[in-house]
Order: sequence, then C-alpha cells, then structure tokens
Amino acid sequence: MAGAGSGKTRVLTRRIAHRCSTEELDARHVLALTFTRKAAGELTDRLRALGLRDGITAGTFHAVAYGALRAAWADDRRTPPELLDRKLRLVGSLLERGAATTLSTIAVVQEIEWAKARCLDPGDLGAAAVADERLSARDAAVVDEVYGRYEAEKRRRNLVDFDDLLAQCAQRIEQDPTFGAAQRWRFRHLFVDEFQDVNPLQHRLLSAWLGDSRDLCVVGDPAQAIYGWNGADATYLRSFGDRHPTATVVVLEDNFRSTPQIVRASRSVLRHDDDVASAPTEVHQAPGPAPEVVRFDTDDAESDGVARAVRDRHRPGGSWSDQAVLARTNAQLAAVERALRRAGVPTAVRGGARLVDRAEVRAVLARLAHERTPVGTVLADLSAELDDQADDEVRAALGELVVLGREYLALTGDPQAPPSAFAAWVRALSPSETPGGRTPGVELATFHAAKGLEWRVVHVIGVEAGFVPIGHARRPEQIDEERRLLYVALSRASHELVISWAANRRFGDKVVERRRSPLLGSLDPRRPGRRSSRPTSNDASEPEPVTPLAGLALARASLGTEPTPAPAPDPILEALVRWRDARRAPSSRRRRC
Repeated sequence: MAGAGSGKTRVLTRRIAHRCSTEELDARHVLALTFTRKAAGELTDRLRALGLRDGITAGTFHAVAYGALRAAWADDRRTPPELLDRKLRLVGSLLERGAATTLSTIAVVQEIEWAKARCLDPGDLGAAAVADERLSARDAAVVDEVYGRYEAEKRRRNLVDFDDLLAQCAQRIEQDPTFGAAQRWRFRHLFVDEFQDVNPLQHRLLSAWLGDSRDLCVVGDPAQAIYGWNGADATYLRSFGDRHPTATVVVLEDNFRSTPQIVRASRSVLRHDDDVASAPTEVHQAPGPAPEVVRFDTDDAESDGVARAVRDRHRPGGSWSDQAVLARTNAQLAAVERALRRAGVPTAVRGGARLVDRAEVRAVLARLAHERTPVGTVLADLSAELDDQADDEVRAALGELVVLGREYLALTGDPQAPPSAFAAWVRALSPSETPGGRTPGVELATFHAAKGLEWRVVHVIGVEAGFVPIGHARRPEQIDEERRLLYVALSRASHELVISWAANRRFGDKVVERRRSPLLGSLDPRRPGRRSSRPTSNDASEPEPVTPLAGLALARASLGTEPTPAPAPDPILEALVRWRDARRAPSSRRRRC
C-alpha cells in the first residue's frame, strides 16, 4: 500500500532488481504489468537503469496477452484474427440499425467496454447497468442488444478487440493444459503496478498466470482509485491480504514529493476510511506556502486570474513546465488556454486533449457540415439549446463551442458564412502539444490525465459543485471516487497549490450562479494555514482569513475531532520562528511544542 509521492514504481523496480541481484529469481521469468504503454515504458527504462537490460517482460496486460496469443495461433497454424483497435465505426453502424436511443456512439462503446471489463456477457449488461444506475432501462436494453450484435459481427468478420485479448488468453490458460503450463513456466514471478486500477477481467488473467504460485507482488494506492466508472475494482487491492492469506502487506506512509501543507490539504478531501488510511502522513519536504482557495466573480475572471498567477509564479531561468493547470473536464481548459496565450504563456495539453475530441462537440460539428442556415443563426440556436442541458460537463463543452463561434465571427466578420466553414475551422484547431526539441509550456490536463505526474506549482480550477463532484455522481461510492479524483489533482503539487472557482459561469449566452465544491469543506478559509484570496469579489459575506493566534485556538478546539492531521501553522509565523531559532545561542535553544 503506497500513497501519493511515496515512490510506488521505485519500490517495484528496486524489488525486482534486488531479487535478481541476489539470484532469488531469473530475470527471464519476470513479468511486470501495468496499465498504459507510457507506464510500461517507464518501468522498462527504470529496470534498465538498474542494470536489467534483457530478459524481463514489462508491458500492459493487453500487450502481453496479445503476444502470448499470437504465439499460440502460430503454433495452431491458424490465421490470426484481425485486431479491432477502434470500436466506434462498427458500433455506430450497428446502432443505426437498432432501436432509437439518446445515447451517442461513444457512450454505447463505453458501456460495452465496461461490461467486458466486468466480465458481463450480452444479455447480462442491461440488468447490471440499470442496477448500477449507469443507464435507464430503455437505454440499457438498446445497449445490450447492440452488444450482442457487436460480438456476433466480430465473430463473422474474424475480429477481436483489446478486451477479447485478455478474455481469450485467460480462457486458453485455464482450458489448455499445455499452453497454461508454458505460460506459467515462462512467467514465474509476477509484479503489478497501480493495482488499484485492475478490473475483474484483468484480475482473471492475472490469476490464470499465477495459478498455484504465490510469487506475486503488487503496488497500489486505494486513495487513487479513480476508474471505477470504467470497470476497475479497488477491492482487489484493499482485500489483497484476505485473498492471499500468506501475503505480507507493507504500508508506505512517507511522502517525498510535497510540502506538509499540500499533503494535509490533499488528505483533507478524503472521507472513506481506507482512502484516508492509505494517504501519507510522514512528510520529508520542508514547509512551503499554504494552499490558496481563490474565489472569482466569473469564469472569465478566473481564466485571467489563473493566467496572472501562472506568470507571477514563473521563476527567472525556470521552466514553464514546472506549473500545471488541472480541471475536472477538458471543456474547462479551453478558456484558460486562451487566457494563457493572451498573456504570452506557452502551453502544452497533456495527452493532446481537445475540445473537439468530445463526443457531443463532434456530433454538433458533424451536423453543421450539412447545415445550410447561416452560422450566426446556428450559434444562436446552439446557445438556446444549452438551457435544456442538465449535465454541467456537456453544457461547458457546448458553451465553449459557442465561444469559439463568436471568435470565428469576429475573425471573419461574416455572420452569413456557412456552418460547414466554421466546423472546418474548429477541426483545424490543433492541440497545443509542444513539438519535440522545444521547451514545453505550462501543462493543461484533466484530473484523470494528471495521475502519476507532478509539478512544482499546480493550479486546480473550476472546483465547483457540478464539476467537482461531477453532476452525474450521486451515489455515495461515486462521490467517494470524486473525492479520490480531487485528491489526485491536489497531490500533484510539490511546492505550491492554488485552488480556484467562479461564483458565476457562462454557458453559452446564459450566466449560471455557481457554488464552491462541497468537497472543499475541510479547506475552509476559517481554518488556520489556509488563505482565501478574492481578487475580484467584494462580497462581505465571505469570511476573512483567520490570524495565526485565532487559527491556533481553532486547531486546538478541533484536536481529536478531525479525520486529518491539524493544519499547518501560518507560513509567515513559521519563517519568523526559524529566523529566531537560527539567531539563538545553542545553549538557549528550546524544543517547540
């Protein structure tokens, strides 16, 4: 069990290297598994740096399973099936011929992938999705029908998707004694990173590889379990000791990344007992600035304020990539990206995420390609449609599209322009990935995309109800996952953390009053060690920051009642104490309580 900033991957790679150096295992029989190609590459690079250049197999579940199956198909002298790397086109064609549904193609694909991750066959998806409150009964029936036809169509065309690779590899190990013995002979020592992200299908394959062996080491953090919506099940990590009674469970409580103030702030948003227990308590960095909670009057003020804050925190000679701006959704990043560019700040979007990648935006652009009404009229209609959209995430994305439309009209000066021209212009907006060889800029990323990364300064924006937690998260377990997601975002900062929200946000032509995220309750400005800066608000009802002495009284009053450690003292007071102690004679120094 290893918390944020404790060195999870370092622990895993050092354990492998140590066991190889002591000849406790043969590197040629090691299998190190993770969940993304990037993480697999990092595992490989770290193992090579430790002198393990050959022999070890490190990769994703899918890549290793595919390699094993290709070898088996070759032994069978069978023409291997074609790998279907994108489901959208096939599912889209099946959806067009099915019953009517309000779901987009990408939403149907996501439900099918969730079902496969949970080991659900066609016919079982519908009831499970309704029970999990993912879909209405009508939409669940449609998705279940499409799922069945999707599987039949793949068999007819001799296609397999990525999830099939895991299922077929596990099935063959379980049912083919020769293949199973060969796999278990080759992979005798199993290691898994980020184990909180494993889903039932991946766990089935891991169990097949393991067989009767007990040579398994996993590393993970329950407080960073943020993929339950996609089928992951953190109980495999939380209950590891119960599933494997002979296992030793080691808890890493040290944080080597962040200041005490940031560690305390990030811990404070957690509520689930297992999550809080896994968050680090021992901090090895010097104290730093207290995290700020900044309230802005409007979303435009927030974007401009974040741009100013980024420039203010840029150190002479330092890299812009020392800072990041994180948001719950991609759509929230578009306005900040524009503000940063206006301020002359270079940006880089993590993973190439773009507004035009969103399903609802792509659907609108596809519609505009065949629309003959002038673009000015189309934008007015689109803005009016936002009033009927209850999902804040979708409203934000479409609202940004309306903003882009206004920019297009300002650039062209032609409200009679065809919508197809506007659609082409939007698609031509490239992601701000920095070309190789140039100094990268301030990174813009969603909370999910930021997982596993760190920056010196992190600006977490739009922390409002409807975004954090996201509007469609209603059940307690969903809210807990949103808490963990916010924890991931806050714990990315090593030195300085700035959290912001807007009291009013524009969705198209409509301004909607917003409220601060309820998940920030423990970061109230009344608490000591926290500052609430309000550069654009004159709201007298907003509480003023407490003084250090008043904060000390509050901290004493809360001892024993808070689920997290007492907040840090005021940083100015800390600096004064250090200054005073440094000037005392050694014999007169006394330990502070």
